[in-house]
Amino acid sequence: MLEKLFDPAAIALALQVIEREIPWAIWETIYATFISTGLAILIGLPLGMLLVAGDANGVKPLPKWFMSLLNTIINLLRSIPFLILMIMAFPLARLIVGTTVGTTASIVPLVVAAFPFVARLVETSLREVNPNIIEAAQSMGATPFQIMWKVMLPESIPSLLSNFTTAITTILGYTAMSGIIGGGGLGMIAINYGYYRYKYLVMYVAVILLIIIVQIFQSVGTRMAIKSDKRLK
Repeated sequence: MLEKLFDPAAIALALQVIEREIPWAIWETIYATFISTGLAILIGLPLGMLLVAGDANGVKPLPKWFMSLLNTIINLLRSIPFLILMIMAFPLARLIVGTTVGTTASIVPLVVAAFPFVARLVETSLREVNPNIIEAAQSMGATPFQIMWKVMLPESIPSLLSNFTTAITTILGYTAMSGIIGGGGLGMIAINYGYYRYKYLVMYVAVILLIIIVQIFQSVGTRMAIKSDKRLK
């Protein structure tokens, strides 16, 4: 394998793929990652806030049966392996997008897999807020809605940014796996050439590019989290 990895034919094919397919694959990967992350945050953020506010010790306790049901649904969705969840989400993808193949279709299972994860990350960040700040807001007559959106959320921004960075890198990994069902992107390049055609050099190029993208996302997210942390100013 190693002897054939850098033979002239393998290098020529890798250069051809880099020139013709890699640029579009990078765009598909970034497109699917950002859209999926944005939608997952849009759904997961209010759910995470609801998990904290509706808790028995929260600012707006909700019925126990409702909170148990919400926690059960989130835990069930998080416990299903992504590859299986992709297949289970085929009918939903076909209903929303009209197809189960392609980068846009892969966004549906990506969001379904990611929003419970994001909800738990948001819950963790909000629970780190100093209880004294919440008590001070309550003593000033703030409503539960005001406490959640104007006190707890701003106070947890550094932690949220850090957790959202974790989410986007996780979703990026999911996009690579979605290549198995024709999801497009670098994952499809790695699978089509590395697994089906045994062109391992192309696969390694795709993997290295995925690692670079992850490092960029992680560095930017970490820097934003540090800059937003008032304790470091």
